[in-house]
Amino acid sequence: MKEPISGGKTMPIATLSSKGQLVIPKEMRDALGVKPRQKVFLKIVKDHLVEIAPLPDDPVKHFCGIFKKGSSLTGALLKEREEDKKREEKKLNRFFRTSRVSKTGK
Repeated sequence: MKEPISGGKTMPIATLSSKGQLVIPKEMRDALGVKPRQKVFLKIVKDHLVEIAPLPDDPVKHFCGIFKKGSSLTGALLKEREEDKKREEKKLNRFFRTSRVSKTGK
């Protein structure tokens, strides 16, 4: 983000079009460092305020590796799935064993 907007006498005002489009005033785009066609993130803050933040040009590349320092969530999920699979296989094996015994023990 660049220099904050100076505390001038006028506050930038924008008008919402009939299509729901909003043009961010130039001085605010410059302060945020937003370029034409760049996507921005909008968040409602305290019921009636809107926070605007520019998204990186390549969000995937920007956030890639952000969780490298901590434990791997993917690894934990894969381990949990493997445990689930073994548990389900045990249940199926017990089911098939009991169904075979009941058929042969007529």
